[in-house]
Amino acid sequence: MNLSWSHQPLTRRRTLAAATGLAAGALLPTGPAPAAAAQYTNPVIWQDFADIDVMRVGDTYYASASTMHYSPGAPVLRSYDLVNWEIAGHAVPALDFGAKYDLNGSRGYVRGIWASSLAYRPSNRTFYWLGQIDFARTYVYTATAVEGPWSRLTTISTPYYDAGLLVDTDDTLYVAYGNTTISVAQLSRDGRTQVRTQEVFRTPSSVGTLEGARFYKINGQYYIFLTRPANGQYILKSSSGPFGPYTMRQVLLDLRGPIPGGGVPHQGGLVRTQSGAWYYMAFVDAYPGGRMPALAPVTWTADGWPVVQLVDGAWGTTYPRPAVPTPPRQVTPMTGVDTFDGTSLKPRWEWNHNPDNTRWSVGNGLTLRTATVTHDLYWARNTLTHRIQGPTSTATVQLDHSAMRDGDRAGLALLRDSSAWIGLKRDGGATRVVTVTGLTMDGNWNTTGTGTEVASAPVSGGRVWLRANADIRPGAPRPGTFSYSTDGITFTRLGPAFSMGNDWRFFMGYRFALFNHATQALGGAVRVTRFEVSTP
Repeated sequence: MNLSWSHQPLTRRRTLAAATGLAAGALLPTGPAPAAAAQYTNPVIWQDFADIDVMRVGDTYYASASTMHYSPGAPVLRSYDLVNWEIAGHAVPALDFGAKYDLNGSRGYVRGIWASSLAYRPSNRTFYWLGQIDFARTYVYTATAVEGPWSRLTTISTPYYDAGLLVDTDDTLYVAYGNTTISVAQLSRDGRTQVRTQEVFRTPSSVGTLEGARFYKINGQYYIFLTRPANGQYILKSSSGPFGPYTMRQVLLDLRGPIPGGGVPHQGGLVRTQSGAWYYMAFVDAYPGGRMPALAPVTWTADGWPVVQLVDGAWGTTYPRPAVPTPPRQVTPMTGVDTFDGTSLKPRWEWNHNPDNTRWSVGNGLTLRTATVTHDLYWARNTLTHRIQGPTSTATVQLDHSAMRDGDRAGLALLRDSSAWIGLKRDGGATRVVTVTGLTMDGNWNTTGTGTEVASAPVSGGRVWLRANADIRPGAPRPGTFSYSTDGITFTRLGPAFSMGNDWRFFMGYRFALFNHATQALGGAVRVTRFEVSTP
Protein backbone atom coordinates (compact mmCIF):
# COMPACT_ATOMS: atom_id res chain seq x y z
CA MET A 1 0.00 0.00 0.00
CA ASN A 2 1.60 3.23 -1.18
CA LEU A 3 0.24 6.26 0.63
CA SER A 4 3.11 8.59 -0.19
CA TRP A 5 2.10 12.09 -1.26
CA SER A 6 3.47 11.66 -4.76
CA HIS A 7 1.28 8.60 -5.22
CA GLN A 8 -1.98 10.10 -4.07
CA PRO A 9 -3.21 12.42 -6.84
CA LEU A 10 -3.30 9.53 -9.31
CA THR A 11 -5.17 7.23 -6.96
CA ARG A 12 -7.55 9.65 -5.27
CA ARG A 13 -9.27 11.03 -8.36
CA ARG A 14 -8.97 10.10 -11.98
CA THR A 15 -9.41 12.57 -14.76
CA LEU A 16 -13.11 13.17 -15.29
CA ALA A 17 -14.32 10.93 -18.06
CA ALA A 18 -17.56 10.95 -20.00
CA ALA A 19 -20.15 9.19 -17.88
CA THR A 20 -22.03 7.23 -20.52
CA GLY A 21 -22.43 3.80 -18.92
CA LEU A 22 -25.34 2.53 -16.86
CA ALA A 23 -25.26 1.21 -13.31
CA ALA A 24 -27.41 -1.63 -12.11
CA GLY A 25 -30.38 -0.39 -10.13
CA ALA A 26 -34.12 -0.25 -9.94
CA LEU A 27 -35.73 2.42 -12.08
CA LEU A 28 -38.11 5.01 -10.71
CA PRO A 29 -41.12 5.94 -12.80
CA THR A 30 -40.20 8.58 -15.36
CA GLY A 31 -43.67 9.95 -16.04
CA PRO A 32 -45.08 13.10 -14.44
CA ALA A 33 -45.13 12.99 -10.67
CA PRO A 34 -48.46 13.26 -8.87
CA ALA A 35 -49.36 16.82 -8.13
CA ALA A 36 -49.08 16.25 -4.38
CA ALA A 37 -45.59 14.73 -4.59
CA ALA A 38 -43.02 17.37 -3.69
CA GLN A 39 -39.71 17.03 -5.49
CA TYR A 40 -36.14 17.99 -4.78
CA THR A 41 -33.48 18.81 -7.36
CA ASN A 42 -29.88 17.65 -7.54
CA PRO A 43 -27.35 18.78 -6.64
CA VAL A 44 -28.99 19.41 -3.28
CA ILE A 45 -26.10 21.78 -2.49
CA TRP A 46 -24.47 23.53 -5.45
CA GLN A 47 -21.43 24.42 -3.41
CA ASP A 48 -18.11 22.64 -2.86
CA PHE A 49 -18.61 20.03 -0.12
CA ALA A 50 -16.73 16.83 -0.91
CA ASP A 51 -15.96 13.49 0.77
CA ILE A 52 -19.26 13.62 2.62
CA ASP A 53 -19.98 11.67 5.80
CA VAL A 54 -23.67 11.91 6.64
CA MET A 55 -25.70 10.75 9.64
CA ARG A 56 -28.89 11.38 11.59
CA VAL A 57 -29.20 12.10 15.30
CA GLY A 58 -32.84 12.16 16.33
CA ASP A 59 -34.65 14.37 13.81
CA THR A 60 -31.52 16.20 12.65
CA TYR A 61 -29.13 15.27 9.86
CA TYR A 62 -25.45 16.15 9.88
CA ALA A 63 -22.70 15.95 7.28
CA SER A 64 -19.00 16.75 7.18
CA ALA A 65 -16.74 17.61 4.26
CA SER A 66 -13.13 18.12 3.20
CA THR A 67 -11.55 21.58 3.30
CA MET A 68 -7.82 20.90 2.65
CA HIS A 69 -5.84 24.05 3.55
CA TYR A 70 -8.80 26.22 4.55
CA SER A 71 -9.26 27.19 8.21
CA PRO A 72 -11.28 26.48 10.27
CA GLY A 73 -11.52 23.01 8.75
CA ALA A 74 -14.02 20.18 8.47
CA PRO A 75 -17.35 22.03 8.24
CA VAL A 76 -20.35 20.37 9.84
CA LEU A 77 -23.57 20.80 7.87
CA ARG A 78 -27.04 20.47 9.38
CA SER A 79 -30.41 19.66 7.82
CA TYR A 80 -33.86 18.56 8.89
CA ASP A 81 -34.92 17.08 5.55
CA LEU A 82 -31.71 15.98 3.73
CA VAL A 83 -32.41 18.60 1.06
CA ASN A 84 -31.93 22.01 2.68
CA TRP A 85 -28.61 22.41 4.49
CA GLU A 86 -26.81 25.01 6.57
CA ILE A 87 -23.25 25.26 7.87
CA ALA A 88 -23.47 24.82 11.63
CA GLY A 89 -19.79 24.93 12.56
CA HIS A 90 -16.35 23.42 12.03
CA ALA A 91 -14.93 20.36 13.76
CA VAL A 92 -11.31 21.53 13.43
CA PRO A 93 -11.05 25.05 14.89
CA ALA A 94 -7.55 25.69 13.52
CA LEU A 95 -5.08 23.75 11.40
CA ASP A 96 -2.44 23.56 14.13
CA PHE A 97 -0.52 20.83 12.34
CA GLY A 98 2.65 22.78 11.53
CA ALA A 99 3.97 26.13 10.28
CA LYS A 100 2.94 25.44 6.68
CA TYR A 101 -0.70 25.88 7.66
CA ASP A 102 0.16 29.39 8.89
CA LEU A 103 1.85 30.40 5.60
CA ASN A 104 4.94 30.72 7.73
CA GLY A 105 7.92 29.75 5.61
CA SER A 106 5.98 26.97 3.85
CA ARG A 107 2.49 26.36 2.53
CA GLY A 108 -0.15 23.70 3.00
CA TYR A 109 -2.06 23.91 -0.27
CA VAL A 110 -3.85 20.62 -1.05
CA ARG A 111 -2.87 19.18 2.32
CA GLY A 112 -4.80 19.46 5.57
CA ILE A 113 -8.36 18.15 5.92
CA TRP A 114 -8.91 15.31 3.46
CA ALA A 115 -11.66 12.71 3.57
CA SER A 116 -12.50 12.31 7.25
CA SER A 117 -15.32 11.00 9.39
CA LEU A 118 -18.08 12.35 11.61
CA ALA A 119 -19.96 10.22 14.13
CA TYR A 120 -22.18 10.54 17.17
CA ARG A 121 -21.83 8.45 20.33
CA PRO A 122 -25.12 8.23 22.23
CA SER A 123 -23.54 6.88 25.41
CA ASN A 124 -21.86 10.21 26.16
CA ARG A 125 -23.93 12.40 23.80
CA THR A 126 -20.78 13.45 21.99
CA PHE A 127 -19.88 14.12 18.35
CA TYR A 128 -16.58 12.73 17.09
CA TRP A 129 -14.53 13.93 14.12
CA LEU A 130 -11.62 11.76 13.01
CA GLY A 131 -9.11 12.36 10.21
CA GLN A 132 -5.49 11.85 9.26
CA ILE A 133 -3.18 14.75 8.47
CA ASP A 134 -0.16 14.65 6.13
CA PHE A 135 -0.10 10.82 6.09
CA ALA A 136 1.60 11.00 9.47
CA ARG A 137 -1.00 10.67 12.23
CA THR A 138 -4.70 10.77 13.01
CA TYR A 139 -6.49 13.43 15.05
CA VAL A 140 -9.75 13.08 16.94
CA TYR A 141 -11.88 16.06 17.96
CA THR A 142 -15.04 16.01 20.05
CA ALA A 143 -17.93 18.30 20.92
CA THR A 144 -21.30 17.98 22.61
CA ALA A 145 -22.87 20.30 20.02
CA VAL A 146 -21.82 20.67 16.39
CA GLU A 147 -21.60 24.45 16.75
CA GLY A 148 -18.76 23.79 19.17
CA PRO A 149 -16.63 24.31 21.01
CA TRP A 150 -14.68 21.44 19.47
CA SER A 151 -11.53 20.27 21.22
CA ARG A 152 -8.82 17.77 20.37
CA LEU A 153 -9.36 14.49 22.20
CA THR A 154 -6.26 12.65 21.05
CA THR A 155 -3.60 12.04 18.43
CA ILE A 156 -3.09 8.48 17.14
CA SER A 157 0.18 7.51 15.47
CA THR A 158 -1.51 5.41 12.77
CA PRO A 159 -2.66 7.59 9.84
CA TYR A 160 -6.19 6.37 9.09
CA TYR A 161 -6.35 7.32 5.43
CA ASP A 162 -9.86 8.15 4.16
CA ALA A 163 -11.37 6.93 7.40
CA GLY A 164 -14.87 5.93 8.41
CA LEU A 165 -15.72 5.86 12.11
CA LEU A 166 -18.30 3.39 13.46
CA VAL A 167 -19.88 3.54 16.92
CA ASP A 168 -21.02 -0.05 17.31
CA THR A 169 -24.19 -1.04 19.14
CA ASP A 170 -22.06 -2.14 22.12
CA ASP A 171 -20.41 1.34 22.12
CA THR A 172 -17.08 0.08 20.74
CA LEU A 173 -15.34 2.46 18.32
CA TYR A 174 -14.04 1.06 15.03
CA VAL A 175 -12.32 2.76 12.10
CA ALA A 176 -12.28 1.48 8.50
CA TYR A 177 -9.53 3.02 6.39
CA GLY A 178 -7.04 2.57 3.59
CA ASN A 179 -6.35 2.81 -0.12
CA THR A 180 -6.81 -0.45 -2.06
CA THR A 181 -5.79 -2.41 1.05
CA ILE A 182 -8.61 -1.79 3.52
CA SER A 183 -8.05 -2.19 7.27
CA VAL A 184 -10.16 -1.96 10.41
CA ALA A 185 -8.88 -0.56 13.70
CA GLN A 186 -10.47 -0.86 17.12
CA LEU A 187 -10.05 2.08 19.47
CA SER A 188 -9.93 2.08 23.25
CA ARG A 189 -13.10 2.70 25.21
CA ASP A 190 -12.21 6.38 25.64
CA GLY A 191 -11.33 6.74 21.94
CA ARG A 192 -7.80 7.91 22.69
CA THR A 193 -5.66 4.99 21.55
CA GLN A 194 -5.60 2.15 19.08
CA VAL A 195 -6.24 -1.30 20.53
CA ARG A 196 -5.93 -3.35 17.37
CA THR A 197 -5.70 -2.97 13.60
CA GLN A 198 -6.06 -5.60 10.92
CA GLU A 199 -6.22 -5.80 7.15
CA VAL A 200 -9.71 -6.95 6.18
CA PHE A 201 -9.82 -6.64 2.38
CA ARG A 202 -7.50 -6.29 -0.59
CA THR A 203 -9.08 -4.79 -3.70
CA PRO A 204 -8.97 -7.03 -6.78
CA SER A 205 -6.81 -5.70 -9.60
CA SER A 206 -9.85 -5.83 -11.87
CA VAL A 207 -11.44 -3.09 -9.75
CA GLY A 208 -8.29 -1.01 -9.16
CA THR A 209 -8.35 1.56 -6.38
CA LEU A 210 -10.87 1.64 -3.54
CA GLU A 211 -10.80 4.27 -0.79
CA GLY A 212 -13.07 6.78 0.99
CA ALA A 213 -14.33 4.33 3.62
CA ARG A 214 -17.61 4.74 5.47
CA PHE A 215 -18.36 2.14 8.15
CA TYR A 216 -21.84 0.92 9.13
CA LYS A 217 -23.63 -1.76 11.12
CA ILE A 218 -27.03 -2.44 9.57
CA ASN A 219 -29.31 -5.29 10.66
CA GLY A 220 -26.40 -7.00 12.40
CA GLN A 221 -24.20 -6.88 9.29
CA TYR A 222 -21.03 -4.79 8.95
CA TYR A 223 -20.61 -2.71 5.80
CA ILE A 224 -17.67 -0.69 4.47
CA PHE A 225 -18.78 1.71 1.75
CA LEU A 226 -15.92 2.53 -0.66
CA THR A 227 -15.36 4.69 -3.73
CA ARG A 228 -13.46 3.92 -6.88
CA PRO A 229 -12.18 7.38 -7.86
CA ALA A 230 -13.75 8.97 -9.67
CA ASN A 231 -16.37 6.80 -11.33
CA GLY A 232 -17.59 4.06 -9.03
CA GLN A 233 -18.90 2.98 -5.66
CA TYR A 234 -18.53 -0.44 -4.03
CA ILE A 235 -19.56 -1.96 -0.74
CA LEU A 236 -18.09 -4.68 1.46
CA LYS A 237 -20.27 -6.81 3.75
CA SER A 238 -19.39 -9.03 6.70
CA SER A 239 -21.69 -11.32 8.67
CA SER A 240 -18.85 -12.32 10.99
CA GLY A 241 -18.00 -9.08 12.77
CA PRO A 242 -16.10 -5.86 12.06
CA PHE A 243 -12.86 -7.68 11.15
CA GLY A 244 -14.50 -9.73 8.42
CA PRO A 245 -14.17 -11.65 6.24
CA TYR A 246 -15.83 -9.29 3.76
CA THR A 247 -17.40 -9.87 0.37
CA MET A 248 -17.65 -7.10 -2.23
CA ARG A 249 -20.40 -5.87 -4.53
CA GLN A 250 -20.49 -3.01 -7.03
CA VAL A 251 -23.03 -0.30 -6.23
CA LEU A 252 -22.52 1.90 -9.30
CA LEU A 253 -20.01 2.43 -12.08
CA ASP A 254 -19.90 5.10 -14.80
CA LEU A 255 -23.33 6.31 -13.80
CA ARG A 256 -24.59 9.43 -15.52
CA GLY A 257 -24.87 12.24 -13.00
CA PRO A 258 -27.31 15.12 -12.47
CA ILE A 259 -24.97 17.99 -13.44
CA PRO A 260 -24.50 18.46 -17.21
CA GLY A 261 -20.81 18.10 -17.99
CA GLY A 262 -20.09 16.86 -14.47
CA GLY A 263 -18.77 13.53 -13.31
CA VAL A 264 -20.13 10.36 -11.77
CA PRO A 265 -21.75 10.66 -8.31
CA HIS A 266 -19.51 8.82 -5.87
CA GLN A 267 -17.83 8.91 -2.45
CA GLY A 268 -20.27 9.78 0.25
CA GLY A 269 -22.42 8.05 2.80
CA LEU A 270 -25.63 6.21 3.56
CA VAL A 271 -28.25 7.56 5.94
CA ARG A 272 -31.62 6.29 7.18
CA THR A 273 -34.61 8.55 7.77
CA GLN A 274 -36.92 8.40 10.77
CA SER A 275 -39.42 6.37 8.71
CA GLY A 276 -36.82 3.78 7.71
CA ALA A 277 -36.07 4.99 4.16
CA TRP A 278 -32.46 4.99 3.04
CA TYR A 279 -30.56 7.60 1.00
CA TYR A 280 -27.10 7.90 -0.50
CA MET A 281 -25.48 11.34 -0.41
CA ALA A 282 -22.55 11.46 -2.84
CA PHE A 283 -20.66 14.24 -4.58
CA VAL A 284 -20.32 15.08 -8.25
CA ASP A 285 -17.03 16.36 -9.69
CA ALA A 286 -18.16 19.61 -11.32
CA TYR A 287 -15.17 21.88 -11.79
CA PRO A 288 -14.44 24.76 -11.73
CA GLY A 289 -16.86 24.96 -8.81
CA GLY A 290 -15.69 21.83 -7.04
CA ARG A 291 -17.52 18.74 -5.84
CA MET A 292 -21.25 19.11 -5.29
CA PRO A 293 -23.46 16.95 -3.03
CA ALA A 294 -26.23 14.94 -4.69
CA LEU A 295 -28.87 12.76 -3.03
CA ALA A 296 -30.62 9.59 -4.23
CA PRO A 297 -32.91 7.05 -2.54
CA VAL A 298 -31.59 3.56 -1.83
CA THR A 299 -33.38 0.22 -1.46
CA TRP A 300 -31.95 -3.06 -0.23
CA THR A 301 -32.00 -6.50 -1.79
CA ALA A 302 -33.37 -9.44 0.16
CA ASP A 303 -29.83 -10.60 0.92
CA GLY A 304 -28.72 -7.23 2.25
CA TRP A 305 -27.11 -5.16 -0.52
CA PRO A 306 -27.92 -1.50 -1.31
CA VAL A 307 -29.34 -0.46 -4.69
CA VAL A 308 -29.36 3.17 -5.84
CA GLN A 309 -32.71 4.13 -7.34
CA LEU A 310 -32.20 5.46 -10.87
CA VAL A 311 -34.20 7.63 -13.25
CA ASP A 312 -33.86 6.68 -16.93
CA GLY A 313 -30.69 4.79 -16.11
CA ALA A 314 -29.05 7.75 -14.39
CA TRP A 315 -28.75 9.40 -11.01
CA GLY A 316 -31.92 11.47 -11.03
CA THR A 317 -31.99 15.21 -11.42
CA THR A 318 -35.20 15.13 -9.36
CA TYR A 319 -36.70 12.71 -6.86
CA PRO A 320 -39.62 12.79 -4.42
CA ARG A 321 -38.68 14.60 -1.24
CA PRO A 322 -37.82 12.43 1.77
CA ALA A 323 -40.78 11.85 4.06
CA VAL A 324 -39.61 13.47 7.29
CA PRO A 325 -41.28 15.37 10.13
CA THR A 326 -41.94 19.05 9.55
CA PRO A 327 -38.66 20.91 10.16
CA PRO A 328 -38.63 22.95 13.39
CA ARG A 329 -37.29 25.96 11.50
CA GLN A 330 -35.79 27.04 8.20
CA VAL A 331 -32.07 26.51 7.87
CA THR A 332 -29.73 29.49 7.49
CA PRO A 333 -29.06 30.24 3.81
CA MET A 334 -25.54 29.71 2.52
CA THR A 335 -25.82 32.85 0.41
CA GLY A 336 -27.13 36.34 0.99
CA VAL A 337 -25.86 39.43 2.79
CA ASP A 338 -23.26 39.61 5.54
CA THR A 339 -22.51 42.90 7.27
CA PHE A 340 -20.10 41.28 9.72
CA ASP A 341 -22.01 42.21 12.81
CA GLY A 342 -21.55 40.36 16.08
CA THR A 343 -18.24 39.15 17.53
CA SER A 344 -17.28 36.31 15.21
CA LEU A 345 -17.40 35.27 11.58
CA LYS A 346 -20.36 33.29 10.38
CA PRO A 347 -19.65 29.60 9.64
CA ARG A 348 -19.77 30.04 5.87
CA TRP A 349 -16.38 31.79 5.97
CA GLU A 350 -13.00 30.02 5.90
CA TRP A 351 -9.52 31.51 5.73
CA ASN A 352 -6.87 30.52 3.20
CA HIS A 353 -4.62 28.81 5.78
CA ASN A 354 -4.72 29.89 9.42
CA PRO A 355 -5.13 33.65 9.92
CA ASP A 356 -3.10 36.01 12.04
CA ASN A 357 -5.86 36.72 14.53
CA THR A 358 -4.24 39.96 15.68
CA ARG A 359 -4.83 41.56 12.28
CA TRP A 360 -8.54 41.18 11.64
CA SER A 361 -11.76 41.94 13.49
CA VAL A 362 -15.52 41.99 13.00
CA GLY A 363 -18.24 44.23 14.35
CA ASN A 364 -19.35 47.21 12.27
CA GLY A 365 -17.86 45.45 9.27
CA LEU A 366 -14.85 43.23 8.67
CA THR A 367 -11.53 44.97 9.17
CA LEU A 368 -8.53 43.43 7.44
CA ARG A 369 -5.20 44.91 8.48
CA THR A 370 -2.25 43.97 6.31
CA ALA A 371 -0.61 40.82 7.71
CA THR A 372 2.00 40.02 5.06
CA VAL A 373 4.45 41.93 2.90
CA THR A 374 4.44 40.10 -0.42
CA HIS A 375 3.76 40.47 -4.13
CA ASP A 376 2.18 36.98 -4.16
CA LEU A 377 -1.44 36.56 -3.13
CA TYR A 378 -0.81 32.86 -2.51
CA TRP A 379 1.59 33.85 0.30
CA ALA A 380 -0.68 36.55 1.77
CA ARG A 381 -2.15 35.74 5.16
CA ASN A 382 -5.70 36.64 6.19
CA THR A 383 -7.32 35.99 2.83
CA LEU A 384 -10.93 35.17 3.68
CA THR A 385 -12.86 32.83 1.39
CA HIS A 386 -16.50 32.03 0.62
CA ARG A 387 -17.76 29.17 -1.53
CA ILE A 388 -19.27 30.07 -4.89
CA GLN A 389 -22.93 29.21 -5.36
CA GLY A 390 -23.64 27.37 -8.59
CA PRO A 391 -24.48 27.28 -11.34
CA THR A 392 -23.74 31.03 -11.46
CA SER A 393 -23.56 33.64 -8.75
CA THR A 394 -22.27 37.12 -8.06
CA ALA A 395 -20.34 38.47 -5.07
CA THR A 396 -20.55 42.19 -4.34
CA VAL A 397 -18.33 43.87 -1.76
CA GLN A 398 -18.63 47.33 -0.28
CA LEU A 399 -15.11 48.36 0.71
CA ASP A 400 -13.82 51.28 2.75
CA HIS A 401 -10.24 51.82 1.59
CA SER A 402 -9.49 55.11 3.29
CA ALA A 403 -6.87 53.52 5.58
CA MET A 404 -4.83 51.85 2.82
CA ARG A 405 -1.15 52.72 2.60
CA ASP A 406 1.23 52.96 -0.31
CA GLY A 407 2.02 49.52 -1.70
CA ASP A 408 -1.15 47.92 -0.37
CA ARG A 409 -3.32 45.61 -2.49
CA ALA A 410 -6.90 44.83 -1.47
CA GLY A 411 -9.90 43.38 -3.21
CA LEU A 412 -12.07 40.47 -4.30
CA ALA A 413 -10.57 37.40 -5.99
CA LEU A 414 -11.69 34.28 -7.77
CA LEU A 415 -9.23 32.08 -5.92
CA ARG A 416 -7.77 28.75 -6.92
CA ASP A 417 -4.50 27.54 -8.46
CA SER A 418 -5.26 29.87 -11.39
CA SER A 419 -6.70 33.11 -10.04
CA ALA A 420 -7.80 36.63 -10.91
CA TRP A 421 -9.01 39.59 -8.90
CA ILE A 422 -10.52 43.05 -8.94
CA GLY A 423 -9.35 45.44 -6.31
CA LEU A 424 -7.37 48.47 -5.30
CA LYS A 425 -3.74 49.40 -5.71
CA ARG A 426 -2.47 52.33 -3.72
CA ASP A 427 0.86 53.75 -4.90
CA GLY A 428 2.36 57.22 -4.56
CA GLY A 429 -0.66 58.46 -2.65
CA ALA A 430 -3.05 57.60 -5.51
CA THR A 431 -5.59 54.77 -5.62
CA ARG A 432 -6.65 52.85 -8.71
CA VAL A 433 -9.16 50.06 -9.19
CA VAL A 434 -7.57 47.28 -11.24
CA THR A 435 -8.26 43.84 -12.63
CA VAL A 436 -5.39 41.37 -12.36
CA THR A 437 -5.13 37.94 -13.98
CA GLY A 438 -2.36 35.39 -14.33
CA LEU A 439 -1.94 34.31 -10.71
CA THR A 440 -0.88 30.69 -11.12
CA MET A 441 0.57 27.66 -9.36
CA ASP A 442 2.27 24.56 -10.71
CA GLY A 443 1.40 20.96 -9.83
CA ASN A 444 3.47 21.15 -6.66
CA TRP A 445 1.51 24.26 -5.61
CA ASN A 446 4.43 26.63 -6.02
CA THR A 447 3.65 30.06 -7.44
CA THR A 448 4.43 30.41 -11.13
CA GLY A 449 2.73 33.76 -11.74
CA THR A 450 1.95 36.66 -9.38
CA GLY A 451 -0.45 38.36 -11.77
CA THR A 452 -0.63 40.88 -14.58
CA GLU A 453 -2.74 44.01 -14.51
CA VAL A 454 -5.12 43.91 -17.48
CA ALA A 455 -7.32 46.94 -16.79
CA SER A 456 -7.46 49.91 -14.43
CA ALA A 457 -9.33 53.11 -13.61
CA PRO A 458 -8.70 55.90 -11.10
CA VAL A 459 -10.97 56.17 -8.07
CA SER A 460 -11.41 58.94 -5.54
CA GLY A 461 -12.95 59.07 -2.12
CA GLY A 462 -12.69 56.32 0.44
CA ARG A 463 -15.34 53.84 -0.65
CA VAL A 464 -15.82 51.51 -3.62
CA TRP A 465 -17.98 48.54 -4.57
CA LEU A 466 -16.33 45.53 -6.20
CA ARG A 467 -18.17 42.75 -8.00
CA ALA A 468 -17.19 39.32 -9.32
CA ASN A 469 -19.54 37.09 -11.30
CA ALA A 470 -18.67 33.39 -11.60
CA ASP A 471 -20.18 30.86 -13.99
CA ILE A 472 -19.04 27.51 -12.55
CA ARG A 473 -20.98 25.22 -14.85
CA PRO A 474 -18.63 22.49 -16.13
CA GLY A 475 -17.44 22.89 -19.70
CA ALA A 476 -16.42 25.99 -21.65
CA PRO A 477 -16.01 28.89 -21.27
CA ARG A 478 -16.41 29.04 -17.41
CA PRO A 479 -16.14 32.86 -17.33
CA GLY A 480 -15.44 35.06 -14.36
CA THR A 481 -16.09 38.75 -14.87
CA PHE A 482 -15.31 41.81 -12.77
CA SER A 483 -16.88 45.24 -12.33
CA TYR A 484 -16.82 48.15 -9.90
CA SER A 485 -18.98 51.04 -8.76
CA THR A 486 -18.45 54.30 -6.93
CA ASP A 487 -22.07 54.63 -5.82
CA GLY A 488 -23.23 51.03 -5.34
CA ILE A 489 -25.79 51.39 -8.11
CA THR A 490 -24.07 51.72 -11.49
CA PHE A 491 -21.37 49.12 -12.12
CA THR A 492 -18.69 49.37 -14.81
CA ARG A 493 -17.12 46.26 -16.30
CA LEU A 494 -13.35 46.21 -15.84
CA GLY A 495 -11.18 43.98 -17.99
CA PRO A 496 -11.81 40.88 -20.10
CA ALA A 497 -13.50 37.71 -18.88
CA PHE A 498 -11.29 35.34 -16.93
CA SER A 499 -11.61 31.66 -17.87
CA MET A 500 -11.62 29.62 -14.68
CA GLY A 501 -9.59 26.42 -14.72
CA ASN A 502 -11.30 23.06 -14.39
CA ASP A 503 -8.44 20.69 -13.58
CA TRP A 504 -9.38 18.43 -10.66
CA ARG A 505 -5.94 18.15 -9.06
CA PHE A 506 -6.34 21.16 -6.77
CA PHE A 507 -9.42 19.31 -5.46
CA MET A 508 -11.09 22.39 -3.97
CA GLY A 509 -13.20 24.51 -6.29
CA TYR A 510 -12.98 28.24 -6.93
CA ARG A 511 -13.93 30.58 -4.11
CA PHE A 512 -14.68 34.24 -3.71
CA ALA A 513 -11.86 35.69 -1.59
CA LEU A 514 -11.39 38.95 0.29
CA PHE A 515 -7.80 40.04 0.74
CA ASN A 516 -5.58 42.89 1.86
CA HIS A 517 -1.80 42.59 1.80
CA ALA A 518 1.16 44.93 1.67
CA THR A 519 3.98 45.03 -0.84
CA GLN A 520 6.05 47.64 1.05
CA ALA A 521 5.26 47.73 4.78
CA LEU A 522 2.54 46.71 7.21
CA GLY A 523 0.17 49.21 8.76
CA GLY A 524 -2.64 49.67 6.25
CA ALA A 525 -6.20 48.41 6.56
CA VAL A 526 -9.50 48.10 4.74
CA ARG A 527 -13.00 47.59 6.05
CA VAL A 528 -15.62 45.45 4.32
CA THR A 529 -18.98 46.85 5.37
CA ARG A 530 -21.13 44.55 3.26
CA PHE A 531 -20.68 41.29 1.35
CA GLU A 532 -23.44 39.70 -0.70
CA VAL A 533 -23.65 36.53 -2.78
CA SER A 534 -26.64 36.59 -5.11
CA THR A 535 -27.94 34.26 -7.80
CA PRO A 536 -29.88 35.07 -10.99
